[in-house]
Amino acid sequence: MTETHDSSTIGKTQAFLSRREVYHVLMWVFYIVTITATYGDDLGYVNTFINQTIRCSFYAIVVYFNLYYLIPKYLNQTNFFFYAVLLLLVVIVVSPISSFCQYLFLYLFDDRTMMQKEVLDTQSAQFFLTFMLAGSSTLVKIITDWQRSQRVSAELQKQTMKSEIRFLKSQINPHFLFNTLNSLYALTLKKSDKAPEIVLKLSEMMRYMLYECNEKKVPLENEIKYLQNYLDLERLRQGNKIEVVFDIEGEINEQKIAPLMFIPFLENSFKHGVNHSINNGYVRFSLKVKEKEVDVTISNSKPSTPTAQYGKRVGGIGLTNIKRRLELLYGGHYELNIDDQPEDYNVHLKIEL
Repeated sequence: MTETHDSSTIGKTQAFLSRREVYHVLMWVFYIVTITATYGDDLGYVNTFINQTIRCSFYAIVVYFNLYYLIPKYLNQTNFFFYAVLLLLVVIVVSPISSFCQYLFLYLFDDRTMMQKEVLDTQSAQFFLTFMLAGSSTLVKIITDWQRSQRVSAELQKQTMKSEIRFLKSQINPHFLFNTLNSLYALTLKKSDKAPEIVLKLSEMMRYMLYECNEKKVPLENEIKYLQNYLDLERLRQGNKIEVVFDIEGEINEQKIAPLMFIPFLENSFKHGVNHSINNGYVRFSLKVKEKEVDVTISNSKPSTPTAQYGKRVGGIGLTNIKRRLELLYGGHYELNIDDQPEDYNVHLKIEL
Protein backbone atom coordinates (compact mmCIF):
# COMPACT_ATOMS: atom_id res chain seq x y z
CA MET A 1 0.00 0.00 0.00
CA THR A 2 2.86 2.36 0.90
CA GLU A 3 4.70 1.63 -2.36
CA THR A 4 1.56 2.36 -4.37
CA HIS A 5 1.06 5.64 -2.51
CA ASP A 6 4.71 6.59 -3.08
CA SER A 7 4.46 5.80 -6.79
CA SER A 8 1.29 7.89 -7.06
CA THR A 9 2.97 10.80 -5.28
CA ILE A 10 6.03 10.60 -7.54
CA GLY A 11 3.81 10.46 -10.63
CA LYS A 12 1.83 13.50 -9.53
CA THR A 13 5.04 15.39 -8.74
CA GLN A 14 6.51 14.59 -12.17
CA ALA A 15 3.28 15.63 -13.87
CA PHE A 16 3.26 18.91 -11.90
CA LEU A 17 6.91 19.72 -12.68
CA SER A 18 6.45 18.91 -16.38
CA ARG A 19 3.82 21.64 -16.76
CA ARG A 20 5.15 24.53 -18.82
CA GLU A 21 4.24 27.31 -16.40
CA VAL A 22 5.88 25.46 -13.50
CA TYR A 23 9.27 24.89 -15.10
CA HIS A 24 9.24 28.45 -16.45
CA VAL A 25 8.78 29.79 -12.91
CA LEU A 26 11.51 27.46 -11.67
CA MET A 27 13.84 28.72 -14.41
CA TRP A 28 13.37 32.37 -13.37
CA VAL A 29 13.74 31.50 -9.67
CA PHE A 30 16.94 29.59 -10.43
CA TYR A 31 18.34 32.62 -12.28
CA ILE A 32 17.47 35.01 -9.44
CA VAL A 33 18.90 32.71 -6.75
CA THR A 34 22.11 32.15 -8.76
CA ILE A 35 22.73 35.89 -9.23
CA THR A 36 21.89 36.55 -5.57
CA ALA A 37 24.31 33.87 -4.39
CA THR A 38 27.04 35.26 -6.68
CA TYR A 39 26.79 38.97 -5.81
CA GLY A 40 24.86 38.99 -2.53
CA ASP A 41 27.99 38.89 -0.37
CA ASP A 42 29.11 42.28 -1.65
CA LEU A 43 25.76 44.00 -2.16
CA GLY A 44 23.64 42.34 0.52
CA TYR A 45 21.59 39.21 -0.11
CA VAL A 46 18.17 40.71 0.56
CA ASN A 47 18.70 43.82 -1.55
CA THR A 48 20.30 41.78 -4.35
CA PHE A 49 17.43 39.30 -4.34
CA ILE A 50 14.76 42.04 -4.52
CA ASN A 51 16.68 44.00 -7.15
CA GLN A 52 17.09 40.91 -9.35
CA THR A 53 13.43 40.00 -8.87
CA ILE A 54 12.43 43.44 -10.18
CA ARG A 55 14.78 43.08 -13.14
CA CYS A 56 13.60 39.55 -13.99
CA SER A 57 9.98 40.64 -13.75
CA PHE A 58 10.54 43.06 -16.63
CA TYR A 59 12.57 40.45 -18.54
CA ALA A 60 9.59 38.12 -18.16
CA ILE A 61 7.15 40.78 -19.37
CA VAL A 62 9.14 41.24 -22.59
CA VAL A 63 9.72 37.50 -23.13
CA TYR A 64 6.09 36.41 -22.63
CA PHE A 65 4.66 39.36 -24.54
CA ASN A 66 6.93 38.24 -27.37
CA LEU A 67 5.99 34.55 -27.07
CA TYR A 68 2.24 34.89 -26.67
CA TYR A 69 1.44 38.00 -28.69
CA LEU A 70 4.13 39.19 -31.10
CA ILE A 71 5.19 35.78 -32.47
CA PRO A 72 1.68 34.34 -33.04
CA LYS A 73 0.24 37.59 -34.42
CA TYR A 74 3.14 38.80 -36.59
CA LEU A 75 6.05 36.37 -36.93
CA ASN A 76 3.82 33.35 -37.66
CA GLN A 77 2.13 35.43 -40.34
CA THR A 78 5.55 35.86 -42.04
CA ASN A 79 5.55 39.60 -41.34
CA PHE A 80 9.10 39.54 -40.04
CA PHE A 81 9.97 43.24 -40.55
CA PHE A 82 6.92 44.49 -38.64
CA TYR A 83 7.57 41.89 -35.93
CA ALA A 84 11.20 43.02 -35.48
CA VAL A 85 10.17 46.70 -35.27
CA LEU A 86 7.51 45.97 -32.63
CA LEU A 87 9.89 43.83 -30.58
CA LEU A 88 12.48 46.61 -30.64
CA LEU A 89 9.85 49.16 -29.56
CA VAL A 90 8.76 46.94 -26.66
CA VAL A 91 12.38 46.64 -25.46
CA ILE A 92 12.91 50.40 -25.83
CA VAL A 93 9.83 51.09 -23.68
CA VAL A 94 10.35 48.41 -21.02
CA SER A 95 14.11 48.78 -20.42
CA PRO A 96 13.98 52.35 -18.98
CA ILE A 97 11.01 51.42 -16.80
CA SER A 98 12.97 48.47 -15.43
CA SER A 99 15.99 50.65 -14.69
CA PHE A 100 13.80 53.30 -13.03
CA CYS A 101 12.13 50.72 -10.75
CA GLN A 102 15.53 49.33 -9.72
CA TYR A 103 16.83 52.86 -9.07
CA LEU A 104 13.72 53.73 -7.04
CA PHE A 105 14.13 50.63 -4.89
CA LEU A 106 17.79 51.40 -4.20
CA TYR A 107 16.98 55.06 -3.54
CA LEU A 108 14.35 54.14 -0.92
CA PHE A 109 16.05 51.16 0.74
CA ASP A 110 19.77 51.45 0.04
CA ASP A 111 21.66 54.65 0.70
CA ARG A 112 24.69 53.65 -1.36
CA THR A 113 24.73 56.24 -4.14
CA MET A 114 27.31 54.15 -6.03
CA MET A 115 24.73 51.40 -6.57
CA GLN A 116 22.12 53.92 -7.71
CA LYS A 117 24.59 55.46 -10.14
CA GLU A 118 25.53 52.03 -11.50
CA VAL A 119 21.89 51.31 -12.37
CA LEU A 120 21.70 54.54 -14.37
CA ASP A 121 25.07 54.00 -16.06
CA THR A 122 24.22 50.45 -17.18
CA GLN A 123 20.95 51.26 -18.95
CA SER A 124 22.44 50.54 -22.39
CA ALA A 125 23.64 47.15 -21.15
CA GLN A 126 20.19 46.50 -19.72
CA PHE A 127 18.62 47.36 -23.05
CA PHE A 128 20.99 45.02 -24.90
CA LEU A 129 20.45 42.17 -22.44
CA THR A 130 16.66 42.55 -22.59
CA PHE A 131 16.73 42.51 -26.39
CA MET A 132 18.99 39.45 -26.40
CA LEU A 133 16.65 37.59 -24.05
CA ALA A 134 13.68 38.43 -26.25
CA GLY A 135 15.57 37.32 -29.35
CA SER A 136 16.65 34.11 -27.62
CA SER A 137 13.05 33.36 -26.67
CA THR A 138 12.11 33.75 -30.35
CA LEU A 139 14.84 31.34 -31.40
CA VAL A 140 13.82 28.79 -28.76
CA LYS A 141 10.17 29.12 -29.82
CA ILE A 142 11.03 28.52 -33.47
CA ILE A 143 13.17 25.46 -32.63
CA THR A 144 10.60 23.92 -30.26
CA ASP A 145 7.75 24.50 -32.73
CA TRP A 146 9.80 22.90 -35.49
CA GLN A 147 10.65 19.91 -33.30
CA ARG A 148 6.98 19.54 -32.33
CA SER A 149 5.87 19.67 -35.95
CA GLN A 150 8.52 17.09 -36.86
CA ARG A 151 7.29 14.76 -34.11
CA VAL A 152 3.68 15.19 -35.21
CA SER A 153 4.62 14.65 -38.85
CA ALA A 154 6.66 11.56 -38.01
CA GLU A 155 3.81 10.13 -35.91
CA LEU A 156 1.29 10.79 -38.66
CA GLN A 157 3.59 9.18 -41.20
CA LYS A 158 4.09 6.19 -38.91
CA GLN A 159 0.36 5.77 -38.37
CA THR A 160 -0.31 6.14 -42.10
CA MET A 161 2.32 3.51 -42.86
CA LYS A 162 0.83 1.11 -40.31
CA SER A 163 -2.63 1.65 -41.78
CA GLU A 164 -1.41 0.99 -45.31
CA ILE A 165 0.45 -2.16 -44.26
CA ARG A 166 -2.62 -3.44 -42.40
CA PHE A 167 -4.75 -2.71 -45.45
CA LEU A 168 -2.40 -4.58 -47.80
CA LYS A 169 -2.19 -7.56 -45.43
CA SER A 170 -5.96 -7.57 -45.08
CA GLN A 171 -6.12 -7.95 -48.85
CA ILE A 172 -3.65 -10.84 -48.86
CA ASN A 173 -5.00 -13.07 -46.10
CA PRO A 174 -8.60 -13.70 -47.29
CA HIS A 175 -7.35 -14.29 -50.82
CA PHE A 176 -4.96 -17.05 -49.72
CA LEU A 177 -7.55 -18.65 -47.50
CA PHE A 178 -9.92 -18.78 -50.44
CA ASN A 179 -7.33 -20.32 -52.76
CA THR A 180 -6.09 -22.92 -50.30
CA LEU A 181 -9.65 -24.00 -49.54
CA ASN A 182 -10.22 -24.39 -53.27
CA SER A 183 -7.11 -26.55 -53.46
CA LEU A 184 -8.38 -28.72 -50.61
CA TYR A 185 -11.77 -29.04 -52.31
CA ALA A 186 -10.14 -30.20 -55.57
CA LEU A 187 -8.12 -32.84 -53.71
CA THR A 188 -11.03 -34.16 -51.70
CA LEU A 189 -13.01 -34.60 -54.93
CA LYS A 190 -10.27 -36.99 -55.99
CA LYS A 191 -10.72 -38.80 -52.65
CA SER A 192 -7.01 -38.63 -52.05
CA ASP A 193 -5.59 -40.84 -49.27
CA LYS A 194 -3.43 -37.89 -48.31
CA ALA A 195 -6.42 -35.86 -47.11
CA PRO A 196 -5.33 -35.88 -43.41
CA GLU A 197 -1.89 -34.59 -44.40
CA ILE A 198 -3.51 -31.92 -46.56
CA VAL A 199 -5.79 -30.78 -43.73
CA LEU A 200 -2.80 -30.61 -41.36
CA LYS A 201 -0.78 -28.49 -43.76
CA LEU A 202 -3.74 -26.26 -44.45
CA SER A 203 -4.40 -25.77 -40.74
CA GLU A 204 -0.74 -24.81 -40.22
CA MET A 205 -1.00 -22.29 -43.05
CA MET A 206 -4.20 -20.81 -41.69
CA ARG A 207 -2.79 -20.58 -38.17
CA TYR A 208 0.26 -18.79 -39.54
CA MET A 209 -1.82 -16.29 -41.54
CA LEU A 210 -4.36 -15.58 -38.82
CA TYR A 211 -2.07 -15.33 -35.81
CA GLU A 212 1.64 -15.05 -36.55
CA CYS A 213 1.18 -12.66 -39.49
CA ASN A 214 -0.23 -10.03 -37.14
CA GLU A 215 3.34 -9.32 -36.02
CA LYS A 216 5.42 -6.70 -37.82
CA LYS A 217 8.14 -9.29 -38.44
CA VAL A 218 8.18 -13.06 -38.11
CA PRO A 219 11.01 -15.60 -37.94
CA LEU A 220 12.30 -16.39 -41.43
CA GLU A 221 12.08 -20.08 -40.54
CA ASN A 222 8.30 -19.80 -40.07
CA GLU A 223 7.86 -17.96 -43.35
CA ILE A 224 9.79 -20.69 -45.15
CA LYS A 225 7.68 -23.37 -43.47
CA TYR A 226 4.58 -21.63 -44.75
CA LEU A 227 5.98 -21.55 -48.29
CA GLN A 228 6.90 -25.23 -48.04
CA ASN A 229 3.35 -26.14 -47.00
CA TYR A 230 1.94 -24.11 -49.87
CA LEU A 231 4.19 -25.83 -52.40
CA ASP A 232 3.36 -29.25 -50.96
CA LEU A 233 -0.34 -28.55 -51.47
CA GLU A 234 0.30 -27.42 -55.03
CA ARG A 235 2.35 -30.55 -55.76
CA LEU A 236 -0.56 -32.68 -54.59
CA ARG A 237 -3.06 -30.65 -56.58
CA GLN A 238 -1.01 -30.54 -59.79
CA GLY A 239 0.11 -34.18 -59.67
CA ASN A 240 2.83 -35.07 -62.16
CA LYS A 241 1.77 -32.38 -64.62
CA ILE A 242 4.39 -29.85 -63.53
CA GLU A 243 7.77 -29.71 -61.85
CA VAL A 244 7.94 -27.91 -58.49
CA VAL A 245 11.42 -27.13 -57.15
CA PHE A 246 12.17 -25.50 -53.80
CA ASP A 247 15.87 -24.84 -53.06
CA ILE A 248 17.28 -23.20 -49.93
CA GLU A 249 20.90 -22.17 -49.50
CA GLY A 250 22.52 -20.71 -46.43
CA GLU A 251 22.02 -20.98 -42.69
CA ILE A 252 18.75 -19.94 -41.10
CA ASN A 253 19.32 -18.70 -37.57
CA GLU A 254 17.27 -15.94 -35.97
CA GLN A 255 16.62 -13.79 -39.04
CA LYS A 256 13.25 -12.07 -39.17
CA ILE A 257 11.23 -10.81 -42.10
CA ALA A 258 7.88 -9.15 -42.77
CA PRO A 259 5.28 -11.89 -43.26
CA LEU A 260 3.89 -12.95 -46.63
CA MET A 261 6.49 -11.14 -48.71
CA PHE A 262 7.13 -13.96 -51.22
CA ILE A 263 3.86 -15.83 -51.42
CA PRO A 264 2.08 -13.38 -53.80
CA PHE A 265 4.80 -13.92 -56.42
CA LEU A 266 4.78 -17.67 -55.85
CA GLU A 267 1.02 -17.89 -56.11
CA ASN A 268 1.15 -15.84 -59.29
CA SER A 269 3.40 -18.51 -60.79
CA PHE A 270 0.66 -21.12 -60.38
CA LYS A 271 -2.40 -18.99 -61.01
CA HIS A 272 -1.32 -17.30 -64.25
CA GLY A 273 1.46 -19.64 -65.32
CA VAL A 274 1.42 -23.38 -64.90
CA ASN A 275 -2.33 -23.65 -64.22
CA HIS A 276 -2.87 -22.82 -67.89
CA SER A 277 -0.21 -25.27 -69.14
CA ILE A 278 -1.18 -28.70 -70.40
CA ASN A 279 2.06 -30.36 -69.33
CA ASN A 280 5.80 -29.85 -68.83
CA GLY A 281 5.25 -26.74 -66.78
CA TYR A 282 7.50 -25.77 -63.89
CA VAL A 283 7.79 -23.51 -60.87
CA ARG A 284 11.24 -23.04 -59.37
CA PHE A 285 11.73 -21.24 -56.11
CA SER A 286 15.29 -20.49 -54.95
CA LEU A 287 16.04 -18.87 -51.60
CA LYS A 288 19.56 -17.84 -50.62
CA VAL A 289 19.88 -16.86 -46.98
CA LYS A 290 22.64 -14.71 -45.53
CA GLU A 291 23.05 -13.25 -42.08
CA LYS A 292 21.34 -9.95 -43.00
CA GLU A 293 19.93 -10.60 -46.44
CA VAL A 294 17.65 -12.92 -48.38
CA ASP A 295 17.86 -13.39 -52.13
CA VAL A 296 14.83 -14.97 -53.80
CA THR A 297 14.41 -16.08 -57.39
CA ILE A 298 11.06 -17.38 -58.64
CA SER A 299 10.73 -18.72 -62.17
CA ASN A 300 7.80 -20.34 -63.87
CA SER A 301 6.86 -21.49 -67.34
CA LYS A 302 4.14 -19.69 -69.25
CA PRO A 303 1.37 -21.14 -71.37
CA SER A 304 1.82 -21.07 -75.12
CA THR A 305 -1.24 -18.79 -75.29
CA PRO A 306 -0.86 -16.20 -72.49
CA THR A 307 -3.92 -15.25 -70.50
CA ALA A 308 -5.14 -11.67 -70.76
CA GLN A 309 -4.29 -10.91 -67.17
CA TYR A 310 -0.88 -12.57 -67.06
CA GLY A 311 1.75 -10.38 -65.41
CA LYS A 312 -0.77 -7.69 -64.49
CA ARG A 313 -1.95 -9.31 -61.30
CA VAL A 314 0.15 -10.73 -58.51
CA GLY A 315 -1.50 -12.75 -55.77
CA GLY A 316 -4.86 -11.16 -56.56
CA ILE A 317 -3.90 -7.76 -55.13
CA GLY A 318 -1.81 -6.28 -57.93
CA LEU A 319 1.88 -5.84 -58.58
CA THR A 320 1.56 -2.15 -57.63
CA ASN A 321 0.39 -3.07 -54.13
CA ILE A 322 3.20 -5.59 -53.69
CA LYS A 323 5.75 -2.92 -54.62
CA ARG A 324 4.03 -0.48 -52.27
CA ARG A 325 4.27 -2.91 -49.36
CA LEU A 326 7.96 -3.50 -50.09
CA GLU A 327 8.53 0.25 -50.19
CA LEU A 328 6.75 0.81 -46.88
CA LEU A 329 8.57 -1.98 -45.09
CA TYR A 330 11.97 -1.99 -46.78
CA GLY A 331 12.23 1.34 -48.59
CA GLY A 332 15.78 1.70 -49.93
CA HIS A 333 16.72 -1.75 -48.66
CA TYR A 334 15.39 -4.05 -51.35
CA GLU A 335 15.80 -4.81 -55.04
CA LEU A 336 12.98 -6.14 -57.21
CA ASN A 337 13.50 -7.16 -60.83
CA ILE A 338 10.85 -8.79 -63.00
CA ASP A 339 11.75 -10.35 -66.33
CA ASP A 340 8.72 -11.28 -68.42
CA GLN A 341 9.77 -13.45 -71.37
CA PRO A 342 7.58 -15.15 -73.98
CA GLU A 343 8.17 -18.60 -72.47
CA ASP A 344 8.82 -17.88 -68.82
CA TYR A 345 8.31 -15.34 -66.04
CA ASN A 346 11.11 -14.53 -63.57
CA VAL A 347 11.11 -12.59 -60.34
CA HIS A 348 14.28 -11.68 -58.49
CA LEU A 349 13.83 -10.10 -55.05
CA LYS A 350 16.62 -9.22 -52.66
CA ILE A 351 15.79 -7.87 -49.18
CA GLU A 352 18.11 -6.54 -46.49
CA LEU A 353 16.82 -7.92 -43.20
